[in-house]
Amino acid sequence: MIEQAQSSTSSTEYPNVTFCEASAESLPFVADSSVDMMVAGQAAHWFDYAKVFAELARTVKSGGTMAFWGYKDHVFVNSPKASSIMDKYAYDHHPDLLGSYWQQPGRSIVQNLLRDVQPPSDAWEDIERIEYEPGTNGKNSGQGTKFMNVSFKVGECKEYIRTWSSYHSWREAHPTLEGRSRGGSGDVVDELFDEIASTEPEFGSEETLVDVEWGSVLLMARKR
Repeated sequence: MIEQAQSSTSSTEYPNVTFCEASAESLPFVADSSVDMMVAGQAAHWFDYAKVFAELARTVKSGGTMAFWGYKDHVFVNSPKASSIMDKYAYDHHPDLLGSYWQQPGRSIVQNLLRDVQPPSDAWEDIERIEYEPGTNGKNSGQGTKFMNVSFKVGECKEYIRTWSSYHSWREAHPTLEGRSRGGSGDVVDELFDEIASTEPEFGSEETLVDVEWGSVLLMARKR
């Protein structure tokens, strides 16, 4: 990730930008009360909050801000059946499905849109949560402020699901099963879309465009 950030950030154009690797719970190279803003994107569900909030209390200056941003699963906004089937494959704990392969408690925290994350009121004020829960009655049928949506092909959607951490753990437990797009006889993602296509035939084509939106959250607070 640092290599990608460096390759896309010109040192000539941004000479004051540096990238470091560290634990969010321990930032010894950051001076006390020196940070204007701390941001975590799709990472805050892994923090040890007793340690993180202590470190933020040390490093973020008075009046400085924090912003935690995250997203959970996508929803097929035009198909409640497809969304329900995907949810079953994603969270059922049958060993052939994906539910038992998520890392916990992090996955549950992000699935709950970081509502378990509570900035201590003695150190933080102006606490605000902006959330979005997608609906299945078409685009923009959800509740809240939408951050993430896309229209992509069924084949692209399959490859996106294959980036899930649960899928990678599933593959370790099922090393002989490979996706059809990769020359295999089929994997759990193919089975998922086969079941969806049995009730929503248009999902049977890799080229079909589907509209999706993600449940998402932005948690913000200001340092006292």
